[in-house]
Amino acid sequence: MPIKNSKFTDDEALRFHSHGRPGKLEITPTKPMATQRDLSLAYSPGVAVPVLEIAKNPDTAYDYTTKGNLVAVISNGTAILGLGNLGAAASKPVMEGKSVLFKRFADVDSIDLEVDSEDIDEFVNCVKLLGPSFGGINLEDIGSPACFIIEQRLRELMDIPVFHDDQHGTAIIAAAGLINALDLTNRDIKNTKLVAVGAGAACIACIELIKAMGMPHENVTMVDRDGVIYSGRTEGMNQWKSAHAIDTEHRTLSEAMVGADVVLGLAAAGAISQDMVKSMAEKPIVFAMANPDPEITPEDVKAVRPDAIMATGRSDYPNQVNNVLGFPYIFRGALDVRARTINDEMKIACAMALAELAREDVPDEVAAAYGGEQPHYGPDYIIPAPFDPRLIKYIPPKVAQAAMETGVARLAIDDMEAYEEALAARLDPTVDTLSTMFEELKRRKPRKVVFAEAEEDKVLRAAVGFKSSGYGIPILVGYEAPIREKLKEMGVDDTQFEIVNAGNSPHTAEYTEYLYERLNRRGYLLRDVKRLVKRDRNVFSSLMVAQGHADAVITGVTRQYWRAMKNIKKVIDPLPGIKPFGMSVIVTKNRTVFMADTTVNKRPNAEEMADIAINAAHFVRRMGHEPRVAFLSFSNFGNPPSSKTEAMQQAVRILQDRNVNFEFDGEMQADVALNPDLMKEYPFMNLSGPANVLIMPGLFSANISYKLLAELGGGRIIGPMLLGMSESVQIARMTSTATDLVTMAGLACHTSIVLEKLKDDNSE
Repeated sequence: MPIKNSKFTDDEALRFHSHGRPGKLEITPTKPMATQRDLSLAYSPGVAVPVLEIAKNPDTAYDYTTKGNLVAVISNGTAILGLGNLGAAASKPVMEGKSVLFKRFADVDSIDLEVDSEDIDEFVNCVKLLGPSFGGINLEDIGSPACFIIEQRLRELMDIPVFHDDQHGTAIIAAAGLINALDLTNRDIKNTKLVAVGAGAACIACIELIKAMGMPHENVTMVDRDGVIYSGRTEGMNQWKSAHAIDTEHRTLSEAMVGADVVLGLAAAGAISQDMVKSMAEKPIVFAMANPDPEITPEDVKAVRPDAIMATGRSDYPNQVNNVLGFPYIFRGALDVRARTINDEMKIACAMALAELAREDVPDEVAAAYGGEQPHYGPDYIIPAPFDPRLIKYIPPKVAQAAMETGVARLAIDDMEAYEEALAARLDPTVDTLSTMFEELKRRKPRKVVFAEAEEDKVLRAAVGFKSSGYGIPILVGYEAPIREKLKEMGVDDTQFEIVNAGNSPHTAEYTEYLYERLNRRGYLLRDVKRLVKRDRNVFSSLMVAQGHADAVITGVTRQYWRAMKNIKKVIDPLPGIKPFGMSVIVTKNRTVFMADTTVNKRPNAEEMADIAINAAHFVRRMGHEPRVAFLSFSNFGNPPSSKTEAMQQAVRILQDRNVNFEFDGEMQADVALNPDLMKEYPFMNLSGPANVLIMPGLFSANISYKLLAELGGGRIIGPMLLGMSESVQIARMTSTATDLVTMAGLACHTSIVLEKLKDDNSE
């Protein structure tokens, strides 16, 4: 049965799942397994020690095993996606995918289990007996009404969270969207009238959660294929539907929709007509969440009610009700406090947090998920995007707090701020590396940073993010009218931003005179200098810093690095006795490595390499790392001998003579510098551990290396940062996102602080 999807073919989907190692998961050890001793500790006899501890106190399983970060994704395949009852084996690709999402979005380990039984007792018994293995149970793709019974019985029998995502995941995200839709239409949930189209597991869970949030029972009309569920109806009823029956004269969906504020659909394509939507109250809220085809399309709604707020379950329309916004984060919060269950308070906390996040400014990563468009809180953006990197830090703390307040948590989180930072570090290790620096910026007097290319959308978004985060004061260089217009389009108060250029600056004549004094002996005529100041934003921006009207400059997205550097050097000199160099930071899950020189010096000599190493080590210390410097080459300590390695060897001798206060050695190959096992082959080496500062032999190898890592590596590349200039200037990569630019602007501020202290020390 071919699947309709314009983004890929059936063959592509099959190849994705089959190429290389079939499936989407593998198990990787978290402890070393290289030696017999490792194996003895991992299994017999070492494993006996935690076994005895857990036997004495079962809760210590959270301390000595994966239980505290392990969720089972379980199905019997009776309701796979929208495909129906296809059996347990057929559900495995979906369950594997769910496990992947747990890891990708919340760093929760997950194992998929497919139970080959449609018997409720057998299923419940199977899952119950597996309980000691897991910290939580995610039920998935189980048909109704069995899913209600299974979940309820397992919640009663087990002391870990049991969560049927098809019900509650949908409910949480729909509730979050509803919160914001009510806000945008100035409605009070207590006075809002809602029609629910469908009476399956997901729809009933949505209505139960919405009622728990404060919507009165009598304000909700539920409609199934037989019509309105009213008090006294007997046809097609069960205990779950009966709980939502109301006293009403309405018998059809069309009658129920007249004057309704909200319609929430979890039924089938075509269930809602244009006439029904037309009959709703002003500014109607239409959630048509059937997949893959909604009950009514946004185009049809827009045609008859342009004032409507619309949400669907599809990613190709605004306001996607996507469960991935909920289940990874609600489990993350539940696991981190070792919760016994997931209750309504935790679900509501998750929904409220999602609603709050949608109202905040949106980073570049979200824009990429929206095809390059920048979403803003409003009718077309009431739910955060699934790829919003802030979700991991924003949602779990609210869930964990609700668990603690309602008494279902076994473990208390005392320092919620530290917990938030730890969450952010799980998926974005740059947070750990840069957190100290950014916290320092918040505490200090705000620095003024010139954004030299402010007419570029991502630069402008970076400037807004930089300011709103409290990192400093952006100064925008460019034409005033288009920049102000873009700021207004972003929903930002443009009066809070200073916008300058050579045409409106009172300092243009002063800048021209200063630059002419610098360049007249290099063959520049006054008219040449005037042209530079007026036409080159890098020159103008650098002059602002050189003349003390700003603290730092960020540029680079519209010009090649060497071109930007060439013009900046017309205005700003290197520090006395120091040759400028580029430093790239490679941040991976397990380590952070600093690489120099990646941008400036083609073939540094021995003295220059030694200087680069010293200044790189100083920078690395400021970033919170203890530097271990390795001079890299194709040889190890003269083997094989080559004249090409003499500069590296001499640089090491220069550092020895200077008696520097950091570890260094070389020349050596990259694997020897980074692999602790290979390091053992060189016991004389003066590094106490793997190197974290790599001094490259030349620009060619350095530039190729960091760009290869940027494209192929699993980590993130920060920079390259420009170090060694007398003023703080950062030239970003042309491919930088707004988030990258905020980071670079923060680094520029940090560098300006260091340079200011250096100047003060020298003046004394």
